[in-house]
Amino acid sequence: MSLNVLFVGGTGQISLPCVELAVAAGHRVTVFNRGRSAETLPAGVETIIGYMKDPAVYGALGDRRFDVVCQFMLFTPEEMDEDIRVFAGKTGQYIFISSASVYEKPAQHYVITEKTPTVNPFWPYSQKKIAAEAKLKAAKDLPFTIVRPSHTVRNGLPSMMNDGDLTARRMLAGKPVLVCGDGTSPWTLTRSVDLAKPFVGLFGKEAALGEDFHITADRGHGWDQIYRAIAKGLGVEAKIVHVPTDTLVRYNAEWEGPLMGDKTWAALFDNSKVKRVAGDFTCAEDLDTILEESLRHLKLRLAKPAPDTATSDALMDRIAAEQAALGA
Repeated sequence: MSLNVLFVGGTGQISLPCVELAVAAGHRVTVFNRGRSAETLPAGVETIIGYMKDPAVYGALGDRRFDVVCQFMLFTPEEMDEDIRVFAGKTGQYIFISSASVYEKPAQHYVITEKTPTVNPFWPYSQKKIAAEAKLKAAKDLPFTIVRPSHTVRNGLPSMMNDGDLTARRMLAGKPVLVCGDGTSPWTLTRSVDLAKPFVGLFGKEAALGEDFHITADRGHGWDQIYRAIAKGLGVEAKIVHVPTDTLVRYNAEWEGPLMGDKTWAALFDNSKVKRVAGDFTCAEDLDTILEESLRHLKLRLAKPAPDTATSDALMDRIAAEQAALGA
């Protein structure tokens, strides 16, 4: 069945492969974004250039009455209020891309399911996603599906402190890189192209309405493994320095969210719920395969002038030196 599908976003880390697969599946696809990406969309995709904060242009999308609306660019409950105004009563399925970081930290069980509570006391990003989910669940006449990706990779490189390019540049320069804890906590990485199949498989499914799903790979890798695989792909050695999470946060309070609110904890997921509704799927499990596309994009960026990271570099140098001095 061909559906009329709107992607708000559509050229990002996760959304582009979903657009590509939606087109391949025979759906009619429209993309709404600011038009700033250099990514190439598949032939036949209609592009509307605009801003979510422009009420006239954005509000007109609801009048198009899409069968499915995929919202990749919503991060606050206030933005959800606007989407409810625009799309309530005007679409058959509104899919909100939330985040698996909404799940409680630490989780009460070592495998996360959709029944795991959504409580994150550490990260405002996750708290706003939780609040947006609550607004959506309370909305009237807006059939919804919530999708919670975990750490999903395509053009970005995974890093504990949310700056993969800086981590890679430090590796290439022979500098130490920081890993919180002892680097053994299992962490799940999912390729965007692997997420796309079950994501598109949720389109138009009655069983998906009023439900939330995470979509991830089925296994995890320790952070030391991940960093060593990145270094291998760059042809260098990873000089890893382990630092306790609370120590890192004392050096830089802004790391509390991405660390205490996300990457410090083990992250393993049970995907049986989404497989029951969207169909079975498999994800790449070998780190070389998982990181291949991210490393290819990274090498293109490395050919361009490097951004100014002197402040971050100096802080990481200081932390690594002070940590190495312990017990000396």
